[in-house]
Amino acid sequence: MFTSVQDDGSTPKEWKGPTKKKGPENEVASPPALILFDSTGPYGYLGELYAMGTANLVSHFGGWTAKRATTYVCGEAQKFSAILYFGSTYDEPLPTCLLDDVLLTNKPVIWGGFNIWQLTARAGDSAFIARYGWRWQGLDFSQVAQVRYKGQDLVRYAGNASGVMQSLISDAQKVTVLAQAVRADGSTFPWALRSGNLTYLSEIPFTYMSEEDRVLIFADLLFDALAPSTPERHRALVRLEDINPSTDPDSLRAIADYLCSRNVPFGFGVIPEYVDPLGYYNEGTPVHLTLKSSPELVSAIQYLLSHGGVMVMHGRTHQWEDELNPYTGVTADDTEFFRVTHNEDYSINFLGPLPKDSRGWAKDRIHKGQELFSKAKLPAPKIFEFPHYTASVNSQRAVAELFDTRWERAIYFGGLLTNTSINSAHMFGQLFPYVVQDLYDTTVLPENLGNIEPDQFYSYPRRLPEDIIRAARKNRVVRDGFASFYFHPFFDIQLLQQTVEGIQAEGFTFVSPNELIP
Repeated sequence: MFTSVQDDGSTPKEWKGPTKKKGPENEVASPPALILFDSTGPYGYLGELYAMGTANLVSHFGGWTAKRATTYVCGEAQKFSAILYFGSTYDEPLPTCLLDDVLLTNKPVIWGGFNIWQLTARAGDSAFIARYGWRWQGLDFSQVAQVRYKGQDLVRYAGNASGVMQSLISDAQKVTVLAQAVRADGSTFPWALRSGNLTYLSEIPFTYMSEEDRVLIFADLLFDALAPSTPERHRALVRLEDINPSTDPDSLRAIADYLCSRNVPFGFGVIPEYVDPLGYYNEGTPVHLTLKSSPELVSAIQYLLSHGGVMVMHGRTHQWEDELNPYTGVTADDTEFFRVTHNEDYSINFLGPLPKDSRGWAKDRIHKGQELFSKAKLPAPKIFEFPHYTASVNSQRAVAELFDTRWERAIYFGGLLTNTSINSAHMFGQLFPYVVQDLYDTTVLPENLGNIEPDQFYSYPRRLPEDIIRAARKNRVVRDGFASFYFHPFFDIQLLQQTVEGIQAEGFTFVSPNELIP
């Protein structure tokens, strides 16, 4: 069960979702978890974004209810399996009974960021210290670029100027330091600590996320609160990317032979229609190809399917009409379900939904893509992946009606959780270390390591096998997480081989995406 807040911020009403069956990935927390978020002040909208990130991760463990902290009802904490709160507004007016209930409950509480001083004051400074063995000390604004957890130094963007809360431990017997913030000079202080049923994170972990980020700590700590008996397990996924009617079929067969020789199941994303409307790569002459017009590629796709491959629908054309969106207008270069431009330095501007954007428009586009698979006598893919992981809310909801599963990272928008008008200017991007049932009511398979990119492509940075393998190693801090990456078949197969074998050497076992879909 999910619930979301009403438009007026009152007691939440039930949101009918997720309605689709979710595979039993782990023990399920019951009753649902309660997610509380800040909503006041000029940056109050950030609270909803961070609550969305929290809700998506919590969905791995079962249901959740999210609501504004200011609307908390006395005694409500006891109805839930755990309470999670991130303070994003300095001095949010938290209800007194919320503070009382946090101090009284025996349920797991995860508190992050601001307003821990309100909890301390409500308990009484001396009483809080006597009970928990620590006290907040004030924000540290030095350059903290790493957070140490389970022997791994995870990334924290050093330019993050929001500060990290320092804590003074007075009774080490009562406190377990879970993670340490590492300053530029090598000195450390607690980044996450636990005393009794209270876990405190010294900042909000969703800012400036990356493949090796300290958000992995929060993703792992959720097991303690919601599924504490989960055994350690490390699985991996690999996906071949941007296969389309212009793809070299021989490269696909070679990759299938290699992966099969390593007993590595895999996924592969197929774009059923290739267009170069402006002739960008063909001296000004437009090009149009479909799967049916490319029988050798269809034969190679069948070869992939017979060698452990699972097909993914990767949009219809992976571009938008005859416009640059944002690069060339060519299939596999551009975005299909959202309007995007770029600047001279190739930084990206996410402008908002396309002019024709609607749920019906998106469904029609996807249906036409599905027909192209059928015309080529290929099975219909059961998994969808948005081109460049970018889509409007309407497009996401259209896909949710047609597919049970996506395999990607995703973007979420202000208003989505609170059932208010969608604000495309308030965006939150998220990658997942495990399977979730996200706010769009779809099972989402993780892609958390990125892709091999031997040379920088526009705004996409250079990433080599050692970068992917290093990120996989750091993702081992998640006790039941994934190392999931993708590979473009036009690159040297040795890059794929190095990455697959490097991830296996880190203790991950590759599994089929079919094992994870509902």
